[in-house]
Amino acid sequence: MPADQLRNRTVGSKMTESEYEKLVAVAERDGLTLGEWCREVLLAQASTTEETRPIATEQTLLAEVMALQTILLNALFKLAQGAVLTTEELDRLIERADGERFERAQERFAEVPTGGRS
Repeated sequence: MPADQLRNRTVGSKMTESEYEKLVAVAERDGLTLGEWCREVLLAQASTTEETRPIATEQTLLAEVMALQTILLNALFKLAQGAVLTTEELDRLIERADGERFERAQERFAEVPTGGRS
């Protein structure tokens, strides 16, 4: 790192113990220290403009559509194989799709260079 690019400024925030533990867990999940993770999140947020940031409605709609897609495709695949889809299997499928929907939507938004808006 060039001398004029040394990181010599600090940004801080007070956290409760539970908030701090959540952040540490997320950072560790991503294989980063808490400081590295915070830097990445803050800089990503700072470089995201209002025009490119997906709004809550867009995120929610994409999450719901992706959950429905997951349920429909898995159910149709099973039925196309001639299998019977039980109520319990459908409930598990719905639960799985609901549990993954927001994470999958975020991944999909991250794939779009403009953050989801064209």
